[in-house]
Amino acid sequence: MPVSDWEGVRLHVITGKGGTGKTTVAAAMALALASGGHQVLLVEVEERQGLAQLFDVAPLPYQERKLAVARDGGDVFGLAVDPRQAMYEYLDMYYRLGRAGRALDRMGIVEFATTVAPGMRDVLLTGKTYEATRRRREDGEFVYDAVVLDAPPTGRITRFLSVNEAVTSLARVGPISRQATAITELISSPRTAVHVVTVLEEMPVQETADAVAHLDDAGIPVGAVVVNQVRRPLLRARDLAAARRGRLDRAAIEAGLRAAGLGQDVLVERLTAEAAAHADRVALEKRERATVATLDRPTYELPWLPDGVDLAGLYEMSAALTDQGAA
Repeated sequence: MPVSDWEGVRLHVITGKGGTGKTTVAAAMALALASGGHQVLLVEVEERQGLAQLFDVAPLPYQERKLAVARDGGDVFGLAVDPRQAMYEYLDMYYRLGRAGRALDRMGIVEFATTVAPGMRDVLLTGKTYEATRRRREDGEFVYDAVVLDAPPTGRITRFLSVNEAVTSLARVGPISRQATAITELISSPRTAVHVVTVLEEMPVQETADAVAHLDDAGIPVGAVVVNQVRRPLLRARDLAAARRGRLDRAAIEAGLRAAGLGQDVLVERLTAEAAAHADRVALEKRERATVATLDRPTYELPWLPDGVDLAGLYEMSAALTDQGAA
């Protein structure tokens, strides 16, 4: 069993440009971390119910629910954080308001705090995730061996993770300040790693590079770059070069088609065009892979699954992450 690159990390934050498979990678990471008998919580905060869709279960309530059993034992639990419910919990935990919190909701205060007040929504979302990382059982052991956060996309990940630092500058005393300080300490410590998901295309790779730079500047630990949807070349290097130049051996292609009973000129044209497009794609991925390498971060590659991602696909991806040292 490979040794994990992230020993000691309790909070794995997964971000990435939209369309790169961020939620899928978060789920695969949770399964990888849970294997071998561990308990892992997978948290989503964007109110999309992406985890329910991915694991093909009913929409998640504001409660931790078991989603899957990992290989070699271990469990993945899921939680969809609802800002309004988190606000009720926050008011009860720190101000002992209980039912009074719902009365404030009827007055519009909770609506203001969760949708209008700058940053308050993100404070609630990160606060609930923080609470899960530190919760302990009666015997003193952590309830969860790790927490995986399916976080907002790269465009706002630094602001999302830095919001509690801004809160401490405004509220210097009291429970809000103490919690914000504790969350900031967790996020900026070696117990946290922010993993950035990308695909080998120019814009996602550039956003990944920007996110890594911004996180570094903010003092937030960057983890790995996860390259998702990797397609393996279907042709040899020599044939790829010929396809890009439009110099594939058409006679050989025609002979192969005739042998298969498909000797049609139109198929030759389509095949050579598809080969050229494939060769261009391979060349693009090679360039973008070189850019990813300049980020000097651990890099994991996950395969493109042509039939889509179901639970079996998630297990395949989690095994790939484990084999590469991610868990």
